[in-house]
Amino acid sequence: MLGEREPEIYGRVSLDDIRLKCETHSKRVGAELDFRQSNSEGEIIDWIQSACETTDGIIINPAAFTHTSVGILDALILTKLPVVELHISNIFRRESFRQHSYVSKGATGIISGFGANGYTLAIDAMMNLAAPQRRANGE
Repeated sequence: MLGEREPEIYGRVSLDDIRLKCETHSKRVGAELDFRQSNSEGEIIDWIQSACETTDGIIINPAAFTHTSVGILDALILTKLPVVELHISNIFRRESFRQHSYVSKGATGIISGFGANGYTLAIDAMMNLAAPQRRANGE
């Protein structure tokens, strides 16, 4: 519901706009991107678990699951991959219940409060996090 839900907090940029920006930026920095969205916690957990075999790292905006999902946390820890947790708003300036993140314990780093620009920041961060692993694998 990006662009429609609480634009004063999340801005007016749609998820499709963010996807296009991420695709463009990924190509520019030489990253392969698999951009997904789901409102289903179980589906997200399945994607995370399968990422072990197919990716160098995970960028996740867990949205409301940030504050509720031990399952997503467990899946992220299981992967042993670098993880960037991303939030469009600064969760630490929000309501007290939004300031706690279960997901953060499984994240390498957090990007919060930069709006839709946080996605390209997360791609850049992931490129730096995954670089040592790619070098170790001879890439």
